[in-house]
Amino acid sequence: MKEIVSIFLIGISLSMDTFSLSLSLGTLNIKKVKLIPYIVAIFHFFMPLLGNIFGLKIISWFNLATHVLLGLILIFLGLNLAIHYFKDEELNIKLNLLGIIFFALSVSIDSFTVGLGITALTQKLYLASFIFSLCAGLFTYLGILIGKYSTTYLGKKASFLGIILLLILGIYHLFN
Repeated sequence: MKEIVSIFLIGISLSMDTFSLSLSLGTLNIKKVKLIPYIVAIFHFFMPLLGNIFGLKIISWFNLATHVLLGLILIFLGLNLAIHYFKDEELNIKLNLLGIIFFALSVSIDSFTVGLGITALTQKLYLASFIFSLCAGLFTYLGILIGKYSTTYLGKKASFLGIILLLILGIYHLFN
């Protein structure tokens, strides 16, 4: 049960940047908006699996413990998200099909890095990828939907929550 809860918390953390950016996308009133959550979900399914393939090679090359690698990765992601949180970056995305794919790729890079050390948490890689995918697709959809009716104020709060979750989980796995 602890394993599933951790996977869901990581999935939610990974989805916070998607949620924040999707809030902005929701305000743009674009036609292909219904396609975006599906493509984001697909990327969030496959990126951790690819990351796991590379992660296993890194672990064997450097003889690292998987929980240490996962902890360091989660802390790195939290710090990276914190850096972007305090920068006021402007969203500039063209939303043709190629733009949607680049958007999905950019918000799923963090799931690739989590995949590097995911075996420290679970051997059920497909289940973890499915949960990450489900969270990312749902948060993308909700972000776009809420973005149509709100301002970007909520986006900063969502990013801050993601930072806190990633740092807590990273420290937990680093010292567990």
